[in-house]
Amino acid sequence: MTKQLCFRQLGLQAFGWLPALFLAAGVLAAQTPAPRIQAEISSAGGSTLQGSLHPLAQNQFDSGRLPSGTRLNGMSIMFSRSAAQQADLEALIAAQQDPASPLYHQWLSPEQFAARFGMAQSDIAKVEAWLEQQGFSIDSIGRSQTMIRFSGTAGQVEQAFQTQMHYYTVAGEKHFAPSTELTIPSALVPVVTAIRNLDDFRPRPMIQRSRVRQANPAFTSSVSGNVYFAPGDIKVAYGVSSLVNAGTTGAGQSVVAVGQSSIVNSDIENFETAAGLTVKDPTQVLVPGSGTPATFSGDEGESDLDIEWSGGMAPGAAIFFVYTGSNTNFGIYDSITYAVDEKIGNIISVSYGSCEPELSATNATALDTVFQQAATQGQSIVAASGDAGSSGCYVSPTTTNPTLAAQEALAVSYPASSQYVTGVGGTEITSASDTAGNQYWEAKGSSDEITSLLAYIPEVAWNDDAAAITAGATSLSATGGGISTLYTKSPTWQAGVPGIPATPGRYVPDVSFYASPDLPGYLFCTSDTSDWNTGQTASCTSGFRDSSTQDLTVAGGTSFSTPIFAGMVAILNQDKGYVSGQGLLNPTLYSLAANSTTYAAAFNDITTGNNECPSSAGSSYCSTASEGSYTTGTGYDPVTGLGSVNLSALAAAWPASTSTLIGTTTTVSATTTTPASGANDTITITVASSTGSTTPTGSISLSIDGGGTSYSSSGSVVPLTLGSGGTVTYTANFTTAGVHTLVAQYAGDTTHAASTGTVAITIAGSSSGKGTFALAATPLTVSQGNSGSSTITVTPSGGYTGTVYLTFSSSNDSALTNLCYEFTTTLSSGDGSVSVTGTAPVTTQLTFDTNAADCVSAAVAKSGKHAMHRFGPVKTSQNNLPGRNPAPLGIAFAGLLLAGFLGRHSRKFRGLAAVIGLLAIGLGLSACGGGSSSTSVSDPPKGTYTITVTGQDSATATITGTTTFTFTID
Repeated sequence: MTKQLCFRQLGLQAFGWLPALFLAAGVLAAQTPAPRIQAEISSAGGSTLQGSLHPLAQNQFDSGRLPSGTRLNGMSIMFSRSAAQQADLEALIAAQQDPASPLYHQWLSPEQFAARFGMAQSDIAKVEAWLEQQGFSIDSIGRSQTMIRFSGTAGQVEQAFQTQMHYYTVAGEKHFAPSTELTIPSALVPVVTAIRNLDDFRPRPMIQRSRVRQANPAFTSSVSGNVYFAPGDIKVAYGVSSLVNAGTTGAGQSVVAVGQSSIVNSDIENFETAAGLTVKDPTQVLVPGSGTPATFSGDEGESDLDIEWSGGMAPGAAIFFVYTGSNTNFGIYDSITYAVDEKIGNIISVSYGSCEPELSATNATALDTVFQQAATQGQSIVAASGDAGSSGCYVSPTTTNPTLAAQEALAVSYPASSQYVTGVGGTEITSASDTAGNQYWEAKGSSDEITSLLAYIPEVAWNDDAAAITAGATSLSATGGGISTLYTKSPTWQAGVPGIPATPGRYVPDVSFYASPDLPGYLFCTSDTSDWNTGQTASCTSGFRDSSTQDLTVAGGTSFSTPIFAGMVAILNQDKGYVSGQGLLNPTLYSLAANSTTYAAAFNDITTGNNECPSSAGSSYCSTASEGSYTTGTGYDPVTGLGSVNLSALAAAWPASTSTLIGTTTTVSATTTTPASGANDTITITVASSTGSTTPTGSISLSIDGGGTSYSSSGSVVPLTLGSGGTVTYTANFTTAGVHTLVAQYAGDTTHAASTGTVAITIAGSSSGKGTFALAATPLTVSQGNSGSSTITVTPSGGYTGTVYLTFSSSNDSALTNLCYEFTTTLSSGDGSVSVTGTAPVTTQLTFDTNAADCVSAAVAKSGKHAMHRFGPVKTSQNNLPGRNPAPLGIAFAGLLLAGFLGRHSRKFRGLAAVIGLLAIGLGLSACGGGSSSTSVSDPPKGTYTITVTGQDSATATITGTTTFTFTID
C-alpha cells in the first residue's frame, strides 16, 4: 500500500503563478455557490435532525433489531438551500410561468441549476470526507449538487447518525427503519434537509382491480355486450381524437413513467398490438445503484399500465421508463429524483403516493426541492391523487397497525399534494351509461369492438366504496381528494375559480378523469399475476384476451387517469410548440379555468358525487370525519378538482409557445449493450431536429451511472462536443458487473432545443441468486504506527456467482477511532466488493493503518490514489494541527478544485489543469507536518481486537457469510 505521506522536499516554486491561480479561483467562485459549512464536521456534540423519524417506526410495530452487517445501498444526504437561494428559486419559478417576464419558459439545465441553487463544491467535499470517515462509500454526487448518494451497513448508519436500525411489521409487511430521530453533526444542521433511504417503506401504487363483475365478458363484445375502456375510447371521450387524427401525436415530446419494478417489453407490445397502435418499446432506465432489474408483484402491473396508457394517448411521444431495482430501500421517489436530476423527459407521470401522515417531514421537504428543480428545468410532473377517497391512509379493516382511527382520518396523497405537481383524481360513469347499444356505445357485434365509445359520457365523482365493500373488498375504492396538512398556505395560482374553498391550503386534485375499475374499467396487459382473475393463465395473448380462458385484464384507479393526462400534455405541448416542456402546468391551468367562457368550453365540470366513505359500510371502514368529508360542486371542488378536459378545446385556448427553437431528439446507442468486462464499447450519440433538416450543434453532457460534477464522485459527467452530422462518439469501458446507465443531455444551441437520450450497458457476472459462499480471513499483527493486511477469502459453493460486498466491524470501535482501512482489491471505490465468476476462491486485502496522522490527512489527499477510509469519527480539526500551515494547504485545495473543474469541463484547459493540479499538490504537501510525532491525535492503542467481516450478495440479500479474525497492535 502506498501510504499518505507529506513531502516537504518536493521543491516546487509556485509563487510565480499565484496571481493567475487566485484570478482563476475568483472566476470559479463566481460560477459556484458560496460555501455554507462554517465549522468542522464532527460527530461529537451532534444535533437532532427534526422530522427525520418515519411516522410508522413506532414501538407498537417493532419486530427487533436489524443485523448490523446488513448492507444499505443508495442512501442519500439531501441538502437544503440558503435563504437567499430559496428566495431566488421561488422568484425564478414564478418568472418562468409569467408571460410578461423575460425569463418566461427559459429553462435551466441540471448544471445551471447546480451553479445557482446547489451546494458549493468545497462543502460537498467536506461532507464526502465525513461520510467516508464513518466508513461509508460514496456512490455519486447529484448533478444538481443537492445530494450525495452513499452506501454502507446498518451498523455504520447507527454509529454515524446515533440511532438504532429496527424491523417494523406494519399491515402485515416487514420493513426496516431507524428507531429514533437521526442525529447529525452540528455543522451540518444548517445545510441538511434529510437523510433518505434509511428505510424500505415504499409508496403505494394507485391501481384498483375490478371487483364487482367478472372481466371475462368483454368490451362491447359478441359475448355479453359489456364495455371497457381501450385507448381509442378515451381519445373520443376527451377530445383527443381530432388532434391525433390531424397528426398531433405527441411527436418530439418525452414522457417518463416512473416505477419500482422491472417489466417485460412483450406486455407493452401486446397492448399496442391489441389497441391497434404501432409497436414501440419504451426506453428503460435503471436508476444507478438500485440493484439489478427485479420484478415486484403489484408494482410490475402498475408500471405496465403507466407505460401503455401514456403511450396509448400520445403514440408519437418517446416513452421513458425510469425504475429502481432489487434494493428495496430504493423506490419511486428515487426514480423521480433521477429523472429530474438527469433531466429525462419533459413530462413525468407518477401513479404512486404516500398518504401525508405517513411521510416524514424531512422527506416531504427534500422531495419538494426535487419538484422545484423539475419546474425550473421545464419538466411537468403529474401524480395520482389516490384511491381511498378522503381517507388517504386507509389499508384494510383487518389491519390493526396502523389503527383504524389512523387509517380513517382525513388525509390526501403526496406527491399529488405538492404545489409543484399537478394532482390527478378520478371520475366514473353511471350504471345507466354502462350498457351497450345506447347513445354512448357501439352495439354488440360478431366480434369485439376495440374502440366502441361514440361520445363523451357525463361523469360523476368516482366512489365505488359501497359496491366494492358489498362485493367483499377489504379496501376503499374512491378518488383521493381534500386539503393538505403539509401545505397550509394556498398556492398563488389556486385562486379565481368558483368553488375554491375559503380556508387557506393546498387542495387536491387539480383535474380528474375516468378511474373506476368497474364503471367501466380499463384494459391493460401485464405479466403481473396479482392483476389476473382466478383461473386466468395469461394476459393479452389474443388481442386483449387470454387465448385459453378468454379473460381480460381489467383494473382502474387514478393510476390510469394520471398517465392518460400525461399523454394529453405531450399532445398539448406539441400542438402549442413547447419543444422544451412547460414546467409547472397549474398556473396556466387555473388561469384558463378562471375564465368562465373557457371553463365552459374546455372543462367538464363534475357536480355529482363525493369521495366520502358511506356510513352504511360501518365503523370498520368509515369514521365520522370521512363520512361527511368532501362533495362535488360547481367549478372547483376537492373531489374532482377542476373536472376533466376536452383537450381539443383546451388546446385552442392554451397560449402558444413564443420560442422559435426547433425540437430535437437525442439517440444513444452502443456497439453492444452487453460487452465483456473491461472491453471497450463505442457509444454513439446523435442529436437530430424533430422538424426540418437543420443539424444541431453544441455540447453533450454524458452522465455515467448518476455521476455528478464532484471530482471525487464514483460516477462522472463527461463533456462532449457534437461533430458533423450532429454525432459524437465516446469509448466506454466497464469492469463492474451489472447495469450501467448512460444519460446524454444535449444542451441545445441558438436554434435547437435541449433533449435527452439514454442507453443501458449490462456487464455479465451478476448474482446467480443461488448457492452460498464462505468467508475466511488471516490474523493480522502490526506494530503501533504501522500498517498491515489481512487476506479475506471468498469461497463459493452450490453454484454461487455474483458480487459480494464486504464490510466489517470491531470489538472496540471507540479504541480504533483513529484507524484507517482500505480494501486493496475492489470493484467500486470504498467498498470491499469482489466478483465471484466461477468456482475458485477470490481474495482481497483488508489493510489497516494504525498511524493516526495518515488517517487525519486522508481527507486532504482525497483526489489522489490513496483510498484510505477513517474507521471512526474525526475529533481534531485538520486546519489546526500543530506543524501545519493552514493558508498554503487551503490554497492547494482550491488549486485541486480548480484543476478538477478545468479538466472536467473543458478539454482546452486540460493541460493547464494538470499543471495547476501538480503545483497545488506540491504546495499542499509542503504545508504538511513532519509525521505522526507532530500531530496531537493518538495512534490506536496497543491490544488485541476481534474483527468481524460480513459479506452480502449484491442482488440477493439473504445470501450472506461471516468470519472473524484477530487484529493485534503491538
